[in-house]
Parts: sequence; C-alpha cells; structure tokens
Amino acid sequence: MKRSLALSHYPPSRAAPSGVDKVCDFSNDSILGKFDAYFSAIQVLDRDSFMHRDFLYYNEEKSGLVWVWALTEDMDDGGNEVVSFDGGYYLTYVYVDGDEETGGKRYKEVISYVENLDVFELDIRPGHYIMGHIITPSEIIKAQRFAQMENFVPIKLKEK
Repeated sequence: MKRSLALSHYPPSRAAPSGVDKVCDFSNDSILGKFDAYFSAIQVLDRDSFMHRDFLYYNEEKSGLVWVWALTEDMDDGGNEVVSFDGGYYLTYVYVDGDEETGGKRYKEVISYVENLDVFELDIRPGHYIMGHIITPSEIIKAQRFAQMENFVPIKLKEK
C-alpha cells in the first residue's frame, strides 16, 4: 500500500473559498460553477504554477462542497472571502475521477494504513478536511476522455 501513496506538504497560506454548495451543482450559474469561472480566468505566473491551487472538499459542519483557490500575495480574490489555510502534511492517492468505487476503496486503505502507523495519525478537524484535485490537464482529459483525481488525506506526526 505505501508504495502507491505520496506524502505532500502544503505551507500555510491565504485562500479564496467558493462558499458552501449543498447540492453539488457544477453548472455555470451555481456557486461552484461561478467559482470555477473565477479561478479559471486567473493567469498563473510560471513561478506559481508548480503547486496545485484549487482543491475541493466536503465541509462536514455545513454539509456541502467547498472549492478553494490558494492565493499568492498578488492574486485577485475575485471579491471572494479570504481565509487562512493551515496547510500541513497529506497522504495522497490517485484514481480515475468518477470511479467512486475505486476512490472509496483507496480511501479506506489509506485510513487503515494511517491507523496502523506509529509515526502519523489522521488530522481531520473543522476547517482541515480531506481534499481533492483534478491533476490531468484539460487537453489530456479531452484526448483520453477521463481525468485523474488526487485526494489529500490530512495527517500529522503522532505526539509522543
């Protein structure tokens, strides 16, 4: 299992969230659709393109999806609220977007793996959730007709 996982670290940063969408609607006029249009119009500088900037997560307290965009100091927030992102360590895994059966199996494998480690423990808490990001460039999605989703499971070092 551990060979198919990657460990990532994201620094604390500022982020612009979409707001909560309780119906998972990605149409153009929805909360998520408008947010997609906002961040898709941003021309990311080369220096800022080495890190994923958009993440989707389920806000358990508000029972809905939230899309966030990690901001640099000179990026326009688009009139969106600006929040602090804690950052931290994440175990990541990849599956074909839309294949919820495989995604669910991989998630359960990751949770079991972390629960059996002496080094890490889960770090899921309000404002710090499991996140996902499409890692496939749009031209590749169009050519191969599918995208890969990378999920990020928050972990932290176990306190001794």
